[in-house]
Amino acid sequence: MKKIYHLASCSTCQRIIKELGDLTGFEMQNIKEEAITADQLEYMAEKEGSYEALFSRRAMKYRGMGLHEKSLTEKDYKELILKEYTFLKRPVIMIGADVFVGNAKKTVAQAVAANNK
Repeated sequence: MKKIYHLASCSTCQRIIKELGDLTGFEMQNIKEEAITADQLEYMAEKEGSYEALFSRRAMKYRGMGLHEKSLTEKDYKELILKEYTFLKRPVIMIGADVFVGNAKKTVAQAVAANNK
């Protein structure tokens, strides 16, 4: 399975998608227009080890909602991501059994290497 969860309006997502190179066989899901499902999120969390690993603290709403002042649980992270797409750390790239989350250089390099195998 090859899939990319991204935000079409995010220039960082678009840059990383270009870096991946050949996108043959990839399914693209713009999370703003097609929300992620609980099952999709659960699979990602299982692969990453937690919902917190999928949660973006850089989202504008994180501070706007006062979440930086609260102690969030795994249940909170899951509910917030499902309720508001901006809380998903992106892009999320799935290549086979591997899941690559976020835009850190190391993560992007690993995704590119996995795609070029």
